[in-house]
Amino acid sequence: MFFGNMPVAGAEGATLAHGVRFGKTGFKKGRRLDAADIALLQEAGIEEVSAVRFDENDVQEDPAAHALATAVAGPGLSVAEPFTGRSNLFAEEAGIVLLDVERLHALNRIDPDLTIATLPPFARVAAKDMVATIKVIPFAAPKDALDRCLALAEAGPLLRLAPFTGMRARLVQSRTSATAEKMLDKTVEVTRQRLHSVGGELLGERRCPHTRDGIAEAVRASLDEGADIVLVAGASAVTDRRDVLPAGIEAAGGTVEHVGMPVDPGNLLVFGHDGDTPVLGLPGCARSIKLNGFDWVLERLAAKVPVTPADIMAMGVGGLLSEIPTRPQPRSEARTTGTGNASMRAPRIAALVLAAGRSSRMGPDNKLLIPLSGKPLVRHVVDAALESSCEQVVVVTGHMQAEVTAVLAGVPVVSVHNPDFASGLASSLKAGLAAVPKDADGVIVLLGDMPKVDRRLIDRMIAAFSPADGRSIVVPVVNGKRGNPVLWAAPFIETMRQLEGDVGAKALLGQNEDQLVEIAVDHDGPLLDLDTPQALQAYRKDHS
Repeated sequence: MFFGNMPVAGAEGATLAHGVRFGKTGFKKGRRLDAADIALLQEAGIEEVSAVRFDENDVQEDPAAHALATAVAGPGLSVAEPFTGRSNLFAEEAGIVLLDVERLHALNRIDPDLTIATLPPFARVAAKDMVATIKVIPFAAPKDALDRCLALAEAGPLLRLAPFTGMRARLVQSRTSATAEKMLDKTVEVTRQRLHSVGGELLGERRCPHTRDGIAEAVRASLDEGADIVLVAGASAVTDRRDVLPAGIEAAGGTVEHVGMPVDPGNLLVFGHDGDTPVLGLPGCARSIKLNGFDWVLERLAAKVPVTPADIMAMGVGGLLSEIPTRPQPRSEARTTGTGNASMRAPRIAALVLAAGRSSRMGPDNKLLIPLSGKPLVRHVVDAALESSCEQVVVVTGHMQAEVTAVLAGVPVVSVHNPDFASGLASSLKAGLAAVPKDADGVIVLLGDMPKVDRRLIDRMIAAFSPADGRSIVVPVVNGKRGNPVLWAAPFIETMRQLEGDVGAKALLGQNEDQLVEIAVDHDGPLLDLDTPQALQAYRKDHS
């Protein structure tokens, strides 16, 4: 790969390494210069640009990142579309992350151009949390280095998700004359929350005297009633393997395999089994929702990941938890649904499909209802949005509401009717924006008559979206011409709701160039809308 300055006159086909500004416009880095671009640069008096040219041993950054991400990702992980040499892996459901640490180290040592960064081993994640990011550092990766990385992954995935499996638990609490019932009641609620945070359920609770036989009887009864795990909260701390709580587990017929763990808080954990059913003596700190060593053991068991005494002793590295602010804790419902860090999860994007227009240029027919490749035109865009990683799809109807709604019957979309559709595009945009969820990070506005806008284009735009990096607006570009759809960060929604008349939000693009990113598209989908009989006829001819 050549990287450096080159004369504009000889830069056709090269990719800009750094952006170029001229007049009120410019080209952003990553743009592949064509003949029209060269003419504009020369007209502006620019004689030299910083650019790259690729050779036969180069794999451009996006294909390289996507290939590597696909190779290393195992079950339970989805691979996002690449952008700027980055492809992210996201959890498909709640669970814990399992890593092949040695092979990940080996992969990162192959070539500094190819990198993978992951969450720590056994990290707990919610659905759509980011698990790993694969980044190609330069504009292209050496093919031989990429091939070596891919070969390393041939033995099997380097990371996967172990999902939570709906663990059913029973709780035993021992008590003495000094034990407060209020504390026991609180422990029940805390345990219920803790289990819920890992997809589990508390089936019931039993209280007993704090004696060996009392605990044994309660544990045995709980096991006989059926559970995936039995948890025992003792009235006093365990100070020895022969103490009341572990002795009670053994008297119930169980086996105590380990007492203590190198995690603080959580040192006084008792780990045992009755057959295949784990029986755990809880450390005193488990009466609080605060993160402790018991959580680490519970998370693995809830995901059906085996836990051994050796595993428990290995938790000491990183086991000083008192001041850890980053690991999710089941403090409330809001905390149990993810890490709480928007930069570490897939953005919540709503799709807004505008399907309210009068279709006047098509003649007597409503273009959105015209059959195209076996389904109504509007269903092409709606289905693409549903197949994408958008979290919700809103469809705005207006003209011929009943008929448009009918072709969407059974489709999981939110339908919003705009009775004022005749006043222009802005009214439909505002009607749809009112239905976008308040917690959405952004909205992608799609036109209902663009059948070549597909799932992959939408997901590429979502992959490019990153307000923290100055990419708050995402626009597809075909041969230097901007098209649709457009993805907007949530802060722009209120501004768009102020628009009036037959105008969309594109007027806002020029006002926010510093927050805008373009993605190059190699087909005419972002420019092709079927709004006349001639356009429809040409499309059918090309796709017959």
